Amino acid sequence: MIAWDEAGSGPPLILVHGITEDRHAWETVVPHLSSDFRCVSLDLRNHGESSDAADGTAVAMAEDVAEVVAAAGIEERPLVVGHSLGGTVVTIYAAQAPVRAVVNVDQSLHLSEFAALVQPLAPLLRGPEFADTLQAAFGSLDDVGLPPDVVRYLTDKHRHARQDVVLAVWDLVLDSTPEDLDALVDGFAGGVRAPYLAIHGADPGQGYADWLAERIPGARVKAWGIGGHYPHLADPARFARRVRELASEVA
Repeated sequence: MIAWDEAGSGPPLILVHGITEDRHAWETVVPHLSSDFRCVSLDLRNHGESSDAADGTAVAMAEDVAEVVAAAGIEERPLVVGHSLGGTVVTIYAAQAPVRAVVNVDQSLHLSEFAALVQPLAPLLRGPEFADTLQAAFGSLDDVGLPPDVVRYLTDKHRHARQDVVLAVWDLVLDSTPEDLDALVDGFAGGVRAPYLAIHGADPGQGYADWLAERIPGARVKAWGIGGHYPHLADPARFARRVRELASEVA
């Protein structure tokens, strides 16, 4: 069972949270969007109030989006928005199902580069040092400019993260070769045909925009310079305006 909420009315907008979080991560964003969209936010499997599942990979989580689209009776193409892990999930979903557009918030699809950072931490993540290691990893993310209540929410979610859930999500990244990860990304990114916007809090790296556009034709990358990993939470009103602009562009 996948838990989900909805607010507002209008064209459907699906919101997918990041690792260790839940649908409440969007609570400061939804009020800025619900006057224009039917906002549907969900808890991915093994997160929040959704049921546990043996397959906890991002690939499997795309099925959670499909389940909620069906349960909510959404028949027109939704605009899908995902942050961090959710950015990967909505990209995979968009490769499998018709969508109006995709907004990926601060999730680089260059997974082989991410793997180079986390694979040295694999023994610690898989051992009793998991909690401290994960806290250090999240603590290294720039969250300057976030409201105090948002910081408290994120800190609590990171502190109480389940080791089995995080390892299930990161299993492929921790154990795969760079070549295998690149092939995986090429496989699902190549299926995305909808307009694609990636919003990052900081510059995702020289050449990333061109790299992404080679895999998803027409993909655009914007670096806002605020909020670090959480630009949408640093300025929800600006984020909502950009989503509305994208919706208008593809109307």
